[in-house]
Amino acid sequence: MEQKYTSGNLRDFFRVIFKYRRRILFVFFGIVAVVTAATFLMPPVYEAKSTVMVKFGRELIYRPELGDGRPSVLLNQDSLINTEIQILTSRDLIQKVISTIGLDEIYGTNKFRSIPSGTTPMEAAILQFEKSLVIENKPRSDVIQISFSHSDPRTAARAVNLLVDFFKEKHLQVFSGPTTPFLERQLMIYEQKLRDSEKKLETFKQTHGVFSMDEQKGLLLRQRTELDTAFKHSQNQIRELQQMLASVKEKGTLNAERQAVIDNTKNQLLTLRLKEQDLLRKYKENSRTVGNVREEIRVVGEFLENQKADFSKSEIAKIEADLNAQKARSASLSRQIFRLDNDIRMLDSRERELQGLKRDLAINDGNYQTYLKKLEEARISDEMDSQKIANISVIQAAAAPAKPVKPKKEYNILLSILVGAVSGLGIAFLSEYSSQGISTPEHARKRLGLQVLAALPYREEK
Repeated sequence: MEQKYTSGNLRDFFRVIFKYRRRILFVFFGIVAVVTAATFLMPPVYEAKSTVMVKFGRELIYRPELGDGRPSVLLNQDSLINTEIQILTSRDLIQKVISTIGLDEIYGTNKFRSIPSGTTPMEAAILQFEKSLVIENKPRSDVIQISFSHSDPRTAARAVNLLVDFFKEKHLQVFSGPTTPFLERQLMIYEQKLRDSEKKLETFKQTHGVFSMDEQKGLLLRQRTELDTAFKHSQNQIRELQQMLASVKEKGTLNAERQAVIDNTKNQLLTLRLKEQDLLRKYKENSRTVGNVREEIRVVGEFLENQKADFSKSEIAKIEADLNAQKARSASLSRQIFRLDNDIRMLDSRERELQGLKRDLAINDGNYQTYLKKLEEARISDEMDSQKIANISVIQAAAAPAKPVKPKKEYNILLSILVGAVSGLGIAFLSEYSSQGISTPEHARKRLGLQVLAALPYREEK
């Protein structure tokens, strides 16, 4: 039964083909003829290709404008590839290619006559160019392939090569750092500031006689210490003379007290002379400090001589004269100490001003050196940019293709044969199963539900 069923189905299959053979052949040859004619009438389309490699280059390193910060990488490789593809497909780059080739030459004079209102021919050309442009990144590589399709092979190759050249220029513009003129202007500004700072510092030193601030301050402090010592000694002398004057006025004689004063004065005189010897080892003969000590020696010596002499009525006058001299000397020392204190305070103020001038000088010198280095780097970069030295390397430039990529004649004809055969058979079986007639005994049995007793073959009368 299964063999009969299969044989019946095959017989029905071939019967349908035989029955609708004319229709099948008409559809088959019609589709093949139309596709073949369209294939041969279709204008050829040529595809030019160029391959570029994106490397890690100098323009991808960011250098801070100021300071000593270390250079850093702007993008990783994946981001870089995506960025380069965006630059390649930018409208201004495509417009530049079209303008260089010529709108009429690349697309003809009548191509964009029937464009929508509000759209310029250049905009329509850019859209058409974008449709014909294919840019892809090869998997797991740093290679970008640029393909462009056009009816003229030379125009296709020229468009791709121009796009690559303009892309390299655009790449350098996008990743370029500060321009040389900008850095030159900044360098001139900081050079002038540096000169002004140097001039201010030199003027300050000449005006105030500042050569070694630390040495000057140390000298003033030593003088202040010496004057303070002399002032305190003078105060002690004043107190002793006041006590002596009070004693003389009270008792009229000194006797034992005078001897004690003489002994004390001798010891004091010895101490001053030893001090003088020590000072002569450190200072010159005409030093103020040595002069002060010698003055004290003279005063004490005179005082000692006066003590040794017999007291007379004029003794009180002498003591008062010595007392007045000591008071005058003490007042003079006090004024000198006051002036030194003012000089020290003024020197502190000048030191702060000097430090401020030095800081300004250091800052301006640092900025000047930074921009000088930046300018040199910019000049080198400009020279490399003028020679189009970038991290873009052309692996293969576009050449005029010898064979078109469209239409694919053999492929289209084979496809039309296949589609024609399937369409012819499909139409035949569709016609058979959509027909209302009964063409086979099996069909009659299924349609009517009756047993077929006999079947006579149908022959067309000639």
